[in-house]
Amino acid sequence: MAEGDITRIRSNIQGLNILNALRSVNSGLTMHQLRLATGKRINSAGDDPAGLSMSARLQGRSGALRQIFDNLGEAKNILSVAEGGLGKINDVLVEMQAKIEKAASDSIGTVERQSISQQIVALTDEIDSIAQNTKFNGVSLLGSATTFTFQTSEAAQTAYSTAKYGATFIGLTSVDALTAGSVINSVNYLTYLNEVTEALNTVSTGLTTIGSLQNRFTVKEDVISIEQANTEAAFNRIMNADIASEQLEATKFQILSQTAMAILAQANNNSSGVLTLFQ
Repeated sequence: MAEGDITRIRSNIQGLNILNALRSVNSGLTMHQLRLATGKRINSAGDDPAGLSMSARLQGRSGALRQIFDNLGEAKNILSVAEGGLGKINDVLVEMQAKIEKAASDSIGTVERQSISQQIVALTDEIDSIAQNTKFNGVSLLGSATTFTFQTSEAAQTAYSTAKYGATFIGLTSVDALTAGSVINSVNYLTYLNEVTEALNTVSTGLTTIGSLQNRFTVKEDVISIEQANTEAAFNRIMNADIASEQLEATKFQILSQTAMAILAQANNNSSGVLTLFQ
């Protein structure tokens, strides 16, 4: 800091020193007031170049994690639709199994057995209908072999392949060939019963696959949620202002600005003492 000499009146060195201090104080006051106004600690690259670069990366990663979390939720929705359709097919097969068991007993006659066959034909048609109409976003989930690829992490994907669950595709060949006049009895019932049992096993395996994937996605959701929260917290600490701290700093600089202004006014009057030399 330059030293002033009040006897040299053409330059007010003391006043210039105080003016520089005032400018520095006002710069600090402006910075802290801007932070209070915007809520951001970094309002320009010059505030913290390294912090700005780091916060940009953190913000990008936070956005990516948020989207991955949404992707997982949408994937679970698809699986839930498929699960609902398979669950209904399973219910139909269980009912079909009970009908075949009833037809196998000689306690009923031919007319009743034909009535059961008619019901089984209708149930078989319903299985085909469920398989064809279980869709998500126009894509069949049970009526075609389709592979869905879900983005479930920042640099990795998870695949889910659907299968065909129409009557013939799950092994109901003889059952599908039944007509309203067919008779299931104690002699031939095992042919139909075994097909339905195998079909139930196939559907059960499909439900197990879906359930396992749903559980996996739920775990991933928990992990991604924690990661996203921690990333956002790191971004917040670097980029956003601590309002309480900034208010304290702004108050300090306001006081310093006022005192600097008062001292500058005194410094401007110091040289007037030289006039006494001419009295």
